[in-house]
Amino acid sequence: MKIIILGAGRVGTSLARSLAGEANDITVVDTNTDRLRDLQERLDIRTIEGQASYPDVLARAGADDADMVIAVTNSDEINMVACQVAYTLFHTPTKIARVRERNYLQYQEIFSQDSIPVDLCISPEQLVIDQVCRLIEFPGALQVLDFASGRVQLVVVRAYHGGPLVGHELRELRDHMPGIRTRVAAIFRQGMAIIPEGDTVIEADDEVFFIAARDDILSVLGELRRVDRPAKRVMLVGGGNIGLGLAKELEAQHKVKLIESDYGRCQLLSESLSRTLILNGNAADEELLIEENIEHIDVFCAITNNDEINILSSLLAKRMGARKVITLVNRTAYVDLVQNSEIDIAISPQLATIGSLLTHVRRGDVVMVHSLRRGAAEAIEAVAHGDEQSSSVVGRAIEDIHLPHGATIGAMVRGEEVIIAHHDTVIESDDHVILFLTDKRRIHEVERLFQVGVTFL
Repeated sequence: MKIIILGAGRVGTSLARSLAGEANDITVVDTNTDRLRDLQERLDIRTIEGQASYPDVLARAGADDADMVIAVTNSDEINMVACQVAYTLFHTPTKIARVRERNYLQYQEIFSQDSIPVDLCISPEQLVIDQVCRLIEFPGALQVLDFASGRVQLVVVRAYHGGPLVGHELRELRDHMPGIRTRVAAIFRQGMAIIPEGDTVIEADDEVFFIAARDDILSVLGELRRVDRPAKRVMLVGGGNIGLGLAKELEAQHKVKLIESDYGRCQLLSESLSRTLILNGNAADEELLIEENIEHIDVFCAITNNDEINILSSLLAKRMGARKVITLVNRTAYVDLVQNSEIDIAISPQLATIGSLLTHVRRGDVVMVHSLRRGAAEAIEAVAHGDEQSSSVVGRAIEDIHLPHGATIGAMVRGEEVIIAHHDTVIESDDHVILFLTDKRRIHEVERLFQVGVTFL
């Protein structure tokens, strides 16, 4: 696939790195020559220096025969204009734009072929807001991902000493929870992937990825770790777009405090929020945290645009008694450092954004992709089409499907029914199949499985 990425910032660079290893023809456009030089030295891609929305720059980038333009510069307006130019002059089939400003996003009718021809708008801020809200909804989870419009979820938890299933084989899961629809998709132990079998024993500190129907998530969480009480008190650090959006989502059912260092921004926040307590101050100020009873805070969430502030304030809050700490980390290099610290969960906007973008890059009918394990693993929702003659999966039991090493089918959604996968489960046409892939490099083998042969009419 020929793809033009407009913008060599963190998202554009991460996306180029992810796609370049998958036999795609990648061109990156940016005005910063140093960034482009660095990318070209590390990746087998083409780079073009210039303004992303200029017709002649898009022409030099090969827009006349590109399959997709992904506009992820720091300017919403440049991203939207670039998509307009790509559509009007070059008839580019797929146009994706990162749009941050909520004033644009609340009027979805402006994004259409008759107005601004953007096929997909991606808002990293909204993706982060949704992710944090899911983590607050399910205490104890490290990650919660939706499939099939939320009917199925993939949840990541760390197994704790004393958990009911720790020290037991996976086959006992069904005996512990009769009637609960769930399957363990993968286990990571000390960073290494373990393919789950019936006799696999869960150990303390294992990172367990399980798939379950949404209504059964809390029951499964209780089996794998101690049950955390629901979060009621939330403290947010940073009153930018993410902080404001999160406060709006949470304030109706939670007691929310928001710390913002800029006084003028605090005034704007107070006009937009009705039940959130706005605090003007420094989140790394111990006296402020003591005054605001940090030891009684259920979730402390640092979401400024400064990684250092987020990490330091989170470490301080955790040591002062906050029960759970969530930290926004933009620099990929920091994520591994944070994961091995006292911080409970690190969120990367880049990984969340890349998952949304990969949905439109994957071959076959792939409707959802989530990037996991810092991009090394993926969870995929693919639709099975065809019949026994034209498809490698339709009409076959899971045990008869030649899945690549490290791939696991966790569940199917058939109409409104959620079916947890077992070895003898047969896949039917139009099933939404949820797979977990521990090694992203095998993705093309999975894509081929879900592509329909030429005999299918």
